[in-house]
Amino acid sequence: MPQTTALVVLTLIATVIGSAAETPNSTSPAAEPSESAPVLRTRQTVRKPAAGPTAVDFAQHIAQLRKRLPPGTFTIILEKPFVVIGDESPARVRQRAEQTVKWAVTHLKASFFDKEPDKILDIWLFQDKASYEKNVTALFGSRPTTPYGYYSAQHKALVMNISTGGGTLVHEIVHPFVAADFPACPSWLNEGLGSLFEQCGTVNGRIQGFTNWRLAGLQKAIRAKRLPSFKSLVSTTTAEFYDDPSGTNYAQARYLCYYLQQHHLLRKFYHQFRAHAADDPTGYTTLVALLAIDDMAKFQADWEAYVLKLHFP
Repeated sequence: MPQTTALVVLTLIATVIGSAAETPNSTSPAAEPSESAPVLRTRQTVRKPAAGPTAVDFAQHIAQLRKRLPPGTFTIILEKPFVVIGDESPARVRQRAEQTVKWAVTHLKASFFDKEPDKILDIWLFQDKASYEKNVTALFGSRPTTPYGYYSAQHKALVMNISTGGGTLVHEIVHPFVAADFPACPSWLNEGLGSLFEQCGTVNGRIQGFTNWRLAGLQKAIRAKRLPSFKSLVSTTTAEFYDDPSGTNYAQARYLCYYLQQHHLLRKFYHQFRAHAADDPTGYTTLVALLAIDDMAKFQADWEAYVLKLHFP
Protein backbone atom coordinates (compact mmCIF):
# COMPACT_ATOMS: atom_id res chain seq x y z
CA MET A 1 0.00 0.00 0.00
CA PRO A 2 1.51 3.45 -0.95
CA GLN A 3 2.66 5.41 2.09
CA THR A 4 1.58 8.78 0.70
CA THR A 5 -1.01 11.30 1.62
CA ALA A 6 -4.38 9.61 1.41
CA LEU A 7 -6.23 10.17 -1.82
CA VAL A 8 -9.90 9.77 -1.11
CA VAL A 9 -12.49 9.38 -3.77
CA LEU A 10 -15.63 10.42 -1.94
CA THR A 11 -18.86 9.26 -3.47
CA LEU A 12 -22.19 9.84 -1.83
CA ILE A 13 -25.30 8.01 -2.91
CA ALA A 14 -27.99 9.91 -1.03
CA THR A 15 -31.73 10.02 -1.45
CA VAL A 16 -34.61 9.46 0.89
CA ILE A 17 -34.82 5.82 -0.21
CA GLY A 18 -31.07 5.32 -0.37
CA SER A 19 -30.20 5.57 -4.07
CA ALA A 20 -29.19 8.65 -6.04
CA ALA A 21 -26.48 10.33 -8.05
CA GLU A 22 -22.81 9.98 -7.16
CA THR A 23 -20.78 13.13 -6.70
CA PRO A 24 -17.01 12.61 -6.16
CA ASN A 25 -15.48 14.75 -3.45
CA SER A 26 -18.78 16.31 -2.45
CA THR A 27 -21.93 15.59 -0.50
CA SER A 28 -25.43 15.23 -1.86
CA PRO A 29 -27.90 15.92 0.95
CA ALA A 30 -31.27 14.28 0.57
CA ALA A 31 -34.42 16.37 0.73
CA GLU A 32 -37.78 15.16 1.93
CA PRO A 33 -40.50 15.63 -0.72
CA SER A 34 -42.75 18.52 0.18
CA GLU A 35 -46.36 17.76 1.01
CA SER A 36 -49.31 19.88 1.95
CA ALA A 37 -50.53 18.93 5.39
CA PRO A 38 -54.22 17.90 5.19
CA VAL A 39 -56.56 19.99 7.30
CA LEU A 40 -59.22 18.26 9.35
CA ARG A 41 -61.55 21.00 10.61
CA THR A 42 -59.27 23.15 12.74
CA ARG A 43 -56.55 20.55 13.33
CA GLN A 44 -53.56 19.74 11.18
CA THR A 45 -51.91 16.37 10.75
CA VAL A 46 -48.20 16.87 11.26
CA ARG A 47 -45.75 14.38 9.78
CA LYS A 48 -43.25 13.03 12.24
CA PRO A 49 -39.64 13.43 11.16
CA ALA A 50 -38.00 10.27 9.82
CA ALA A 51 -36.12 8.30 12.43
CA GLY A 52 -32.42 7.71 12.12
CA PRO A 53 -29.55 9.77 10.73
CA THR A 54 -30.28 12.59 8.30
CA ALA A 55 -28.42 13.49 5.12
CA VAL A 56 -26.57 16.16 7.11
CA ASP A 57 -25.57 13.57 9.72
CA PHE A 58 -24.13 11.35 7.01
CA ALA A 59 -22.26 14.25 5.39
CA GLN A 60 -20.73 15.30 8.71
CA HIS A 61 -19.81 11.72 9.54
CA ILE A 62 -18.05 11.26 6.20
CA ALA A 63 -16.18 14.55 6.61
CA GLN A 64 -14.86 13.32 9.98
CA LEU A 65 -14.14 9.91 8.52
CA ARG A 66 -11.89 11.38 5.84
CA LYS A 67 -9.70 12.92 8.54
CA ARG A 68 -8.90 9.55 10.09
CA LEU A 69 -8.41 7.44 6.97
CA PRO A 70 -5.22 5.37 7.01
CA PRO A 71 -2.50 6.15 4.45
CA GLY A 72 -3.44 4.88 1.01
CA THR A 73 -6.10 5.38 -1.60
CA PHE A 74 -9.60 4.86 -0.25
CA THR A 75 -13.06 5.22 -1.75
CA ILE A 76 -16.11 6.12 0.34
CA ILE A 77 -19.61 5.16 -0.78
CA LEU A 78 -22.82 6.03 1.05
CA GLU A 79 -25.21 3.06 1.07
CA LYS A 80 -27.69 3.71 3.87
CA PRO A 81 -27.61 2.81 6.70
CA PHE A 82 -23.94 2.12 6.00
CA VAL A 83 -20.91 4.05 4.86
CA VAL A 84 -18.66 1.77 2.82
CA ILE A 85 -14.91 2.45 2.85
CA GLY A 86 -12.53 0.38 0.75
CA ASP A 87 -8.97 0.42 -0.58
CA GLU A 88 -9.63 -1.56 -3.75
CA SER A 89 -10.21 0.37 -6.97
CA PRO A 90 -13.06 2.90 -6.83
CA ALA A 91 -15.06 0.86 -9.33
CA ARG A 92 -14.63 -2.31 -7.26
CA VAL A 93 -15.64 -0.61 -4.00
CA ARG A 94 -18.70 0.86 -5.72
CA GLN A 95 -19.58 -2.57 -7.09
CA ARG A 96 -19.38 -4.14 -3.64
CA ALA A 97 -21.52 -1.35 -2.16
CA GLU A 98 -24.24 -1.77 -4.75
CA GLN A 99 -24.16 -5.47 -5.55
CA THR A 100 -23.44 -6.85 -2.09
CA VAL A 101 -24.35 -4.28 0.58
CA LYS A 102 -27.42 -2.77 -1.05
CA TRP A 103 -28.56 -6.16 -2.35
CA ALA A 104 -28.27 -7.78 1.08
CA VAL A 105 -29.98 -4.92 2.92
CA THR A 106 -32.89 -4.86 0.47
CA HIS A 107 -33.50 -8.60 0.62
CA LEU A 108 -32.94 -9.05 4.36
CA LYS A 109 -35.41 -6.26 5.13
CA ALA A 110 -37.97 -7.75 2.75
CA SER A 111 -37.81 -11.17 4.42
CA PHE A 112 -36.99 -10.54 8.08
CA PHE A 113 -36.34 -7.11 9.51
CA ASP A 114 -38.92 -4.41 10.17
CA LYS A 115 -36.42 -2.07 11.82
CA GLU A 116 -32.97 -1.03 10.67
CA PRO A 117 -30.01 0.38 12.62
CA ASP A 118 -30.68 3.93 13.80
CA LYS A 119 -26.98 4.83 13.89
CA ILE A 120 -24.47 5.34 11.12
CA LEU A 121 -22.38 2.22 10.66
CA ASP A 122 -19.11 1.96 8.76
CA ILE A 123 -18.19 -0.99 6.56
CA TRP A 124 -14.42 -1.24 6.14
CA LEU A 125 -13.38 -3.39 3.18
CA PHE A 126 -9.63 -4.05 3.15
CA GLN A 127 -8.28 -5.52 -0.04
CA ASP A 128 -6.08 -8.28 1.42
CA LYS A 129 -4.68 -9.84 4.58
CA ALA A 130 -1.82 -7.34 4.93
CA SER A 131 -4.09 -4.31 4.56
CA TYR A 132 -6.68 -5.82 6.90
CA GLU A 133 -4.27 -6.57 9.72
CA LYS A 134 -2.30 -3.32 9.40
CA ASN A 135 -5.28 -0.99 9.16
CA VAL A 136 -7.43 -2.68 11.80
CA THR A 137 -4.56 -2.25 14.24
CA ALA A 138 -4.11 1.40 13.26
CA LEU A 139 -7.83 2.25 13.35
CA PHE A 140 -9.05 0.26 16.34
CA GLY A 141 -5.94 -0.34 18.43
CA SER A 142 -5.83 -4.13 18.33
CA ARG A 143 -5.15 -6.90 15.85
CA PRO A 144 -8.16 -8.77 14.42
CA THR A 145 -8.89 -12.14 16.00
CA THR A 146 -10.44 -13.61 12.84
CA PRO A 147 -8.92 -13.75 9.33
CA TYR A 148 -12.27 -12.96 7.71
CA GLY A 149 -14.05 -10.06 9.37
CA TYR A 150 -16.25 -9.06 12.28
CA TYR A 151 -18.89 -6.64 13.53
CA SER A 152 -17.91 -4.27 16.34
CA ALA A 153 -20.85 -2.63 18.11
CA GLN A 154 -18.33 -0.60 20.13
CA HIS A 155 -16.83 1.00 17.02
CA LYS A 156 -20.08 0.95 15.01
CA ALA A 157 -18.19 -0.85 12.29
CA LEU A 158 -18.20 -3.95 10.12
CA VAL A 159 -14.60 -4.81 9.30
CA MET A 160 -13.64 -7.19 6.48
CA ASN A 161 -10.69 -8.80 4.79
CA ILE A 162 -12.72 -8.69 1.60
CA SER A 163 -10.27 -10.95 -0.27
CA THR A 164 -11.84 -13.86 1.67
CA GLY A 165 -15.11 -13.27 -0.20
CA GLY A 166 -18.38 -11.42 0.07
CA GLY A 167 -20.06 -14.10 2.17
CA THR A 168 -18.50 -12.79 5.36
CA LEU A 169 -19.79 -9.32 4.51
CA VAL A 170 -23.40 -10.50 4.17
CA HIS A 171 -23.00 -12.51 7.40
CA GLU A 172 -21.88 -9.42 9.30
CA ILE A 173 -24.59 -7.20 7.80
CA VAL A 174 -27.14 -9.47 9.50
CA HIS A 175 -25.87 -8.66 13.02
CA PRO A 176 -26.62 -4.91 13.27
CA PHE A 177 -30.05 -5.54 11.74
CA VAL A 178 -30.78 -8.23 14.32
CA ALA A 179 -29.61 -5.86 17.07
CA ALA A 180 -32.05 -3.19 15.86
CA ASP A 181 -34.98 -5.44 14.99
CA PHE A 182 -34.77 -8.14 17.68
CA PRO A 183 -32.59 -6.95 20.59
CA ALA A 184 -33.44 -10.03 22.68
CA CYS A 185 -32.33 -12.43 19.94
CA PRO A 186 -30.05 -15.13 21.41
CA SER A 187 -26.65 -15.82 19.91
CA TRP A 188 -27.65 -19.14 18.37
CA LEU A 189 -30.22 -17.52 16.08
CA ASN A 190 -28.17 -14.37 15.49
CA GLU A 191 -25.25 -16.48 14.26
CA GLY A 192 -27.51 -19.07 12.65
CA LEU A 193 -29.00 -16.40 10.40
CA GLY A 194 -25.66 -14.69 9.80
CA SER A 195 -23.91 -17.90 8.81
CA LEU A 196 -26.89 -19.05 6.71
CA PHE A 197 -26.33 -16.11 4.38
CA GLU A 198 -22.57 -16.60 4.04
CA GLN A 199 -23.48 -18.51 0.89
CA CYS A 200 -26.65 -17.13 -0.61
CA GLY A 201 -28.56 -15.85 -3.60
CA THR A 202 -32.14 -15.19 -4.61
CA VAL A 203 -34.77 -17.84 -5.21
CA ASN A 204 -38.18 -16.68 -6.40
CA GLY A 205 -37.17 -13.12 -5.58
CA ARG A 206 -36.19 -13.78 -1.96
CA ILE A 207 -32.82 -14.17 -0.28
CA GLN A 208 -31.95 -17.80 0.35
CA GLY A 209 -28.99 -19.50 1.98
CA PHE A 210 -27.28 -22.41 0.23
CA THR A 211 -25.09 -25.20 1.58
CA ASN A 212 -21.58 -24.04 2.44
CA TRP A 213 -18.23 -25.02 3.91
CA ARG A 214 -19.66 -25.56 7.41
CA LEU A 215 -21.46 -28.70 6.21
CA ALA A 216 -18.46 -31.06 6.29
CA GLY A 217 -17.68 -30.38 9.96
CA LEU A 218 -21.33 -30.75 10.92
CA GLN A 219 -21.63 -34.08 9.12
CA LYS A 220 -18.49 -35.30 10.88
CA ALA A 221 -19.95 -34.30 14.26
CA ILE A 222 -23.24 -36.06 13.45
CA ARG A 223 -21.43 -39.29 12.56
CA ALA A 224 -19.41 -39.04 15.78
CA LYS A 225 -22.63 -38.40 17.75
CA ARG A 226 -21.16 -35.21 19.21
CA LEU A 227 -24.05 -32.82 18.67
CA PRO A 228 -26.06 -31.48 21.61
CA SER A 229 -29.85 -31.65 21.55
CA PHE A 230 -31.60 -28.68 20.03
CA LYS A 231 -32.92 -27.78 23.46
CA SER A 232 -29.33 -27.61 24.73
CA LEU A 233 -28.15 -25.64 21.70
CA VAL A 234 -30.81 -22.94 21.91
CA SER A 235 -30.36 -22.70 25.70
CA THR A 236 -26.68 -21.77 25.46
CA THR A 237 -25.63 -18.43 26.87
CA THR A 238 -23.67 -16.11 24.62
CA ALA A 239 -20.41 -17.23 26.26
CA GLU A 240 -21.34 -20.90 25.94
CA PHE A 241 -22.31 -20.56 22.30
CA TYR A 242 -19.03 -18.91 21.29
CA ASP A 243 -16.87 -21.15 23.50
CA ASP A 244 -16.81 -23.85 20.85
CA PRO A 245 -13.45 -24.41 19.15
CA SER A 246 -14.90 -27.05 16.83
CA GLY A 247 -17.43 -24.61 15.34
CA THR A 248 -20.28 -27.11 15.61
CA ASN A 249 -22.55 -24.63 17.42
CA TYR A 250 -22.38 -22.33 14.41
CA ALA A 251 -22.90 -25.22 12.01
CA GLN A 252 -25.81 -26.76 13.91
CA ALA A 253 -27.55 -23.37 14.22
CA ARG A 254 -26.93 -22.65 10.54
CA TYR A 255 -28.36 -25.91 9.30
CA LEU A 256 -31.35 -25.72 11.61
CA CYS A 257 -32.08 -22.37 9.95
CA TYR A 258 -31.37 -23.97 6.56
CA TYR A 259 -33.86 -26.77 7.30
CA LEU A 260 -36.53 -24.26 8.35
CA GLN A 261 -35.84 -22.20 5.23
CA GLN A 262 -36.15 -25.22 2.94
CA HIS A 263 -39.46 -26.11 4.57
CA HIS A 264 -40.76 -22.51 4.23
CA LEU A 265 -40.75 -21.98 8.00
CA LEU A 266 -37.76 -19.72 8.68
CA ARG A 267 -39.41 -16.35 8.18
CA LYS A 268 -42.43 -17.47 10.21
CA PHE A 269 -40.18 -18.78 12.98
CA TYR A 270 -38.20 -15.53 13.16
CA HIS A 271 -41.30 -13.35 13.38
CA GLN A 272 -43.12 -15.60 15.86
CA PHE A 273 -40.04 -15.93 18.06
CA ARG A 274 -39.50 -12.16 18.03
CA ALA A 275 -43.14 -11.62 19.03
CA HIS A 276 -43.01 -14.10 21.93
CA ALA A 277 -39.41 -13.73 23.12
CA ALA A 278 -40.45 -12.32 26.49
CA ASP A 279 -42.17 -15.61 27.32
CA ASP A 280 -39.84 -17.83 25.26
CA PRO A 281 -36.33 -16.33 25.49
CA THR A 282 -34.56 -19.31 23.87
CA GLY A 283 -37.07 -19.87 21.06
CA TYR A 284 -37.44 -23.55 21.91
CA THR A 285 -41.16 -23.43 22.65
CA THR A 286 -41.80 -21.49 19.45
CA LEU A 287 -39.70 -23.97 17.47
CA VAL A 288 -41.54 -27.02 18.83
CA ALA A 289 -44.93 -25.42 18.18
CA LEU A 290 -43.98 -24.43 14.64
CA LEU A 291 -42.68 -27.90 13.80
CA ALA A 292 -45.93 -29.32 15.24
CA ILE A 293 -44.22 -32.39 16.69
CA ASP A 294 -44.24 -34.04 20.09
CA ASP A 295 -40.92 -35.88 19.94
CA MET A 296 -37.94 -33.55 19.46
CA ALA A 297 -35.49 -36.44 19.79
CA LYS A 298 -37.08 -38.06 16.73
CA PHE A 299 -37.05 -34.72 14.92
CA GLN A 300 -33.34 -34.34 15.59
CA ALA A 301 -32.67 -37.86 14.31
CA ASP A 302 -34.63 -37.05 11.15
CA TRP A 303 -32.85 -33.69 10.80
CA GLU A 304 -29.44 -35.36 11.15
CA ALA A 305 -30.36 -37.85 8.44
CA TYR A 306 -31.46 -34.91 6.28
CA VAL A 307 -28.17 -33.08 6.86
CA LEU A 308 -26.10 -36.17 6.01
CA LYS A 309 -27.71 -36.21 2.54
CA LEU A 310 -26.73 -32.61 1.77
CA HIS A 311 -23.75 -31.76 -0.40
CA PHE A 312 -21.28 -28.91 -0.80
CA PRO A 313 -20.30 -27.97 -3.36
